[in-house]
Amino acid sequence: MSDTPAHQQDKRPKMLINLGAGEKGAAWLPAMFADWREVRVDVDATMAPDILADMTDLSAIESGTADAVWVSHGIEHLYLFEVSKAIAEIYRILADDGFFCVIVPDLQIIAEYIASDRLHEVVYQSPAGPVIAHDMLFGFGPYLAQGRSSMAHKCGFTPTLLLQKLQEAPFAEIVLQRRASQELAAVACKRAPADEAERAALLAALQL
Repeated sequence: MSDTPAHQQDKRPKMLINLGAGEKGAAWLPAMFADWREVRVDVDATMAPDILADMTDLSAIESGTADAVWVSHGIEHLYLFEVSKAIAEIYRILADDGFFCVIVPDLQIIAEYIASDRLHEVVYQSPAGPVIAHDMLFGFGPYLAQGRSSMAHKCGFTPTLLLQKLQEAPFAEIVLQRRASQELAAVACKRAPADEAERAALLAALQL
């Protein structure tokens, strides 16, 4: 039993596990995480993460200790069979009232670029530079040219496939949305929100 008074325990910063965090300070995070304790996890040692680890093995993080897990443009760097392992690990480290937020490229939209011979066209502007349709399929070209092979894409997602992968873990509720930025975003909660107001507040805070 902890000797810390209950009122002090309640004031502890919530913990966000940022998987595939990249360079420190470079990741966009919703404002709701501003006062949270961010733990950066990355497989690339040059990113100087707090924890050097692959998403499929988060054994350095205790079960049930994360209030939220954030993965933005990360799980597509795994092979599809590895995604299941990563999601199982994410579910394990989440607290009972924790949630998982994941953002991936929307390949159903990118398929339209392929069908119309526009694989070379810029889809959107990122902080790292323009992103073309080819980058969204195979990985950001400038990073790969720098020798950052971990940035290559090894799988991809449509809405149905992403939902299927999330359903492999016993999340109580999953909300999946298509974003205007040619992305799919999903929130998977270990316990369902108490009501529609709580659900709407969470999605609004995550800007989803």
